[in-house]
Amino acid sequence: MDRVFLDANVLFSSAYSRENGLLELWSLKTATLCTSRYALEEARFNLELESQKERLNALTQKLEIVDTAIEKLPRGIHLPEKDAPILLGALQAKATHLLTGDAKHFGAYYGKSIAGVLILRPADYLRKRAKE
Repeated sequence: MDRVFLDANVLFSSAYSRENGLLELWSLKTATLCTSRYALEEARFNLELESQKERLNALTQKLEIVDTAIEKLPRGIHLPEKDAPILLGALQAKATHLLTGDAKHFGAYYGKSIAGVLILRPADYLRKRAKE
Protein backbone atom coordinates (compact mmCIF):
# COMPACT_ATOMS: atom_id res chain seq x y z
CA MET A 1 0.00 0.00 0.00
CA ASP A 2 1.42 3.36 -1.04
CA ARG A 3 1.34 6.41 1.23
CA VAL A 4 1.15 9.33 -1.18
CA PHE A 5 1.90 12.84 0.05
CA LEU A 6 0.33 15.59 -2.07
CA ASP A 7 2.07 18.94 -2.50
CA ALA A 8 0.01 22.14 -2.38
CA ASN A 9 0.14 22.50 -6.16
CA VAL A 10 -1.43 19.05 -6.59
CA LEU A 11 -4.20 19.95 -4.13
CA PHE A 12 -4.71 23.30 -5.86
CA SER A 13 -4.91 21.75 -9.33
CA SER A 14 -7.24 19.00 -8.14
CA ALA A 15 -9.66 21.53 -6.67
CA TYR A 16 -9.33 24.09 -9.45
CA SER A 17 -11.54 22.25 -11.94
CA ARG A 18 -14.15 19.52 -11.71
CA GLU A 19 -12.69 17.85 -14.79
CA ASN A 20 -9.14 17.11 -13.83
CA GLY A 21 -7.06 13.99 -14.36
CA LEU A 22 -5.53 14.38 -10.91
CA LEU A 23 -8.85 13.42 -9.36
CA GLU A 24 -7.97 9.85 -10.33
CA LEU A 25 -5.67 9.85 -7.29
CA TRP A 26 -8.73 9.88 -5.01
CA SER A 27 -10.06 6.68 -6.59
CA LEU A 28 -6.92 4.59 -6.01
CA LYS A 29 -7.78 1.63 -3.81
CA THR A 30 -4.22 0.74 -2.79
CA ALA A 31 -3.00 4.19 -1.80
CA THR A 32 -3.46 6.35 1.26
CA LEU A 33 -3.40 10.03 0.33
CA CYS A 34 -1.94 12.46 2.82
CA THR A 35 -0.77 16.04 3.05
CA SER A 36 0.20 18.58 5.68
CA ARG A 37 -1.71 21.50 7.11
CA TYR A 38 0.96 23.71 5.54
CA ALA A 39 0.29 22.35 2.02
CA LEU A 40 -3.46 22.44 2.52
CA GLU A 41 -3.44 26.07 3.62
CA GLU A 42 -1.18 27.06 0.73
CA ALA A 43 -3.59 25.46 -1.74
CA ARG A 44 -6.62 27.05 -0.07
CA PHE A 45 -4.97 30.49 -0.06
CA ASN A 46 -4.35 30.34 -3.82
CA LEU A 47 -7.85 29.25 -4.82
CA GLU A 48 -10.05 32.20 -5.72
CA LEU A 49 -13.55 30.85 -6.23
CA GLU A 50 -15.78 29.59 -3.45
CA SER A 51 -16.68 26.55 -5.59
CA GLN A 52 -12.98 25.65 -5.81
CA LYS A 53 -12.58 25.98 -2.05
CA GLU A 54 -15.63 23.75 -1.57
CA ARG A 55 -14.08 21.13 -3.88
CA LEU A 56 -10.86 21.32 -1.86
CA ASN A 57 -12.84 20.82 1.35
CA ALA A 58 -14.55 17.77 -0.15
CA LEU A 59 -11.23 16.30 -1.34
CA THR A 60 -9.69 16.97 2.06
CA GLN A 61 -12.21 14.64 3.70
CA LYS A 62 -10.40 11.74 2.06
CA LEU A 63 -6.90 12.84 3.08
CA GLU A 64 -4.83 12.05 6.11
CA ILE A 65 -3.53 15.37 7.44
CA VAL A 66 -0.19 15.47 9.25
CA ASP A 67 1.52 18.13 11.31
CA THR A 68 5.19 18.56 10.55
CA ALA A 69 7.47 18.07 13.53
CA ILE A 70 10.65 17.31 11.58
CA GLU A 71 12.58 20.54 11.18
CA LYS A 72 15.72 19.67 9.26
CA LEU A 73 16.10 18.48 5.68
CA PRO A 74 18.20 15.36 5.06
CA ARG A 75 21.86 16.00 4.34
CA GLY A 76 22.55 17.16 0.79
CA ILE A 77 18.97 18.22 0.06
CA HIS A 78 18.55 21.87 -0.85
CA LEU A 79 15.12 23.44 -1.16
CA PRO A 80 13.85 27.01 -0.78
CA GLU A 81 12.49 27.84 2.66
CA LYS A 82 8.88 27.77 1.43
CA ASP A 83 9.29 24.29 -0.14
CA ALA A 84 11.21 22.56 2.64
CA PRO A 85 8.00 22.01 4.69
CA ILE A 86 6.57 19.97 1.82
CA LEU A 87 9.37 17.40 1.88
CA LEU A 88 9.45 17.51 5.68
CA GLY A 89 5.70 16.82 5.72
CA ALA A 90 6.18 13.80 3.46
CA LEU A 91 8.89 12.52 5.78
CA GLN A 92 6.71 13.10 8.85
CA ALA A 93 3.84 11.23 7.15
CA LYS A 94 6.17 8.32 6.42
CA ALA A 95 5.08 8.65 2.79
CA THR A 96 6.33 6.30 0.11
CA HIS A 97 5.78 8.98 -2.54
CA LEU A 98 5.73 12.77 -2.76
CA LEU A 99 3.74 14.05 -5.72
CA THR A 100 4.53 17.56 -6.87
CA GLY A 101 4.26 19.56 -10.04
CA ASP A 102 6.93 22.00 -8.83
CA ALA A 103 9.64 21.21 -11.37
CA LYS A 104 11.51 24.43 -10.56
CA HIS A 105 12.28 23.41 -6.99
CA PHE A 106 11.77 19.63 -6.95
CA GLY A 107 12.76 18.82 -10.54
CA ALA A 108 16.30 17.80 -9.61
CA TYR A 109 14.77 15.21 -7.27
CA TYR A 110 12.18 13.73 -9.66
CA GLY A 111 12.58 9.98 -9.81
CA LYS A 112 14.82 9.97 -6.74
CA SER A 113 14.13 8.62 -3.30
CA ILE A 114 14.96 10.82 -0.33
CA ALA A 115 14.87 9.06 3.04
CA GLY A 116 12.48 6.51 1.54
CA VAL A 117 10.20 9.02 -0.21
CA LEU A 118 10.13 8.77 -4.02
CA ILE A 119 9.50 12.17 -5.61
CA LEU A 120 7.40 12.11 -8.78
CA ARG A 121 5.16 14.24 -10.94
CA PRO A 122 1.53 13.20 -10.38
CA ALA A 123 1.19 12.07 -14.01
CA ASP A 124 4.27 9.85 -13.70
CA TYR A 125 2.86 8.23 -10.56
CA LEU A 126 -0.50 7.59 -12.25
CA ARG A 127 1.24 6.10 -15.33
CA LYS A 128 3.31 3.86 -13.07
CA ARG A 129 0.19 2.71 -11.25
CA ALA A 130 -1.64 2.00 -14.52
CA LYS A 131 1.14 -0.41 -15.54
CA GLU A 132 0.90 -2.41 -12.30
